[in-house]
Amino acid sequence: MGRVSIIAGDVSVRAAPAPMDRAAAAATRTTISLMDTEPHFQLSMLDLVPVREGASIADALWQAQRTAQHAESLGFTRYWIAEHHNLQGIASSATAVLVGHIASGTHRIRVGSGGIMLPNHAPLTVAEAFGTLAELYPGRIDLGLGRAPGTDPMTMRALRRDRVETEEDFPRDVAELQRLLAPTVPGQRVVAMPGAGTQVPIWLLGSSLFSASLAAERGLPFAFASHFAPRFLMQAANLYRSRFQPSDVLDKPYLMIGVPLVAAPTDEEAEYLASSVFRRVLGILTGDRRPLQPPERDFMDHLSADERQGIAGFLGAAAIGGPETVREVLMHLQQATGADELILTCDVYDPELRLRSMSIAAECIALATV
Repeated sequence: MGRVSIIAGDVSVRAAPAPMDRAAAAATRTTISLMDTEPHFQLSMLDLVPVREGASIADALWQAQRTAQHAESLGFTRYWIAEHHNLQGIASSATAVLVGHIASGTHRIRVGSGGIMLPNHAPLTVAEAFGTLAELYPGRIDLGLGRAPGTDPMTMRALRRDRVETEEDFPRDVAELQRLLAPTVPGQRVVAMPGAGTQVPIWLLGSSLFSASLAAERGLPFAFASHFAPRFLMQAANLYRSRFQPSDVLDKPYLMIGVPLVAAPTDEEAEYLASSVFRRVLGILTGDRRPLQPPERDFMDHLSADERQGIAGFLGAAAIGGPETVREVLMHLQQATGADELILTCDVYDPELRLRSMSIAAECIALATV
């Protein structure tokens, strides 16, 4: 399959370049991290907390904390937890609880939601939860907000009962959250306690142009979900920058983009490990959701052309390969979009190889700036 890439919004599949010399890669892997250099963009991590075949939910929760500790040691900027409900193999439903779990096991790295799906929650509840986290871990908590439910309609009704969501609700709820997390004003009747005055940084997340436009209008940082929906990446990035209005939060745009990552010493091994991701994506597309499966050699060869194309479209911004391939993809994505930060998802089945994948990505960016 080579590597999947996205250029100016068009999904294409290109052959991978020759991998970096293995001895050189091994040598750099022991000596270089992001903290040794000053890259011109940041790396972060988004965790859906996958439950692996043959492992428990508790294993997934503790593995998330261990992965965050590794991200911190590599100099990653932040570690975010997604919100999904009623999905077999995903343990990130209680997002605020997991943010506290991750923060309690780390020291410096920022921790937050990527994101809280606002249709599922009352703004006051979110403000109180993240206000509490901000008091416990001052200066380290982020609040990423999305407007999708992160689940199916039946589960959404179970979360918010009979509420009917309209297009106007999300902008209004974002504004309410901003007020609840700001210092109180005279006559304010509803106060988030904790929450008021913590001014937890709010990010808007999205996979379309709606949130890009809203983030620009409000002068907020924006994270585009290109880790699963890369089709409108370039349009969203350009729209966000062109319409950005300076605010008390930001004086210029700040863009983060999602990048699926599977890195290994060689392109061949990365392609093999990525079969776990390919199987997960195929399950999403076909409704066959399962725990994260072990890798399977030549998995893509057994699929139809439509199935391969579906996976390629989903992973249009993926960095899959050896160090040189991963470095080229990450640098291309950053240069094409002007992103200030790349937030990686990494669903490698073996937890140790997942950590190795993150290390390789950090080394690639560090090497690119030496």
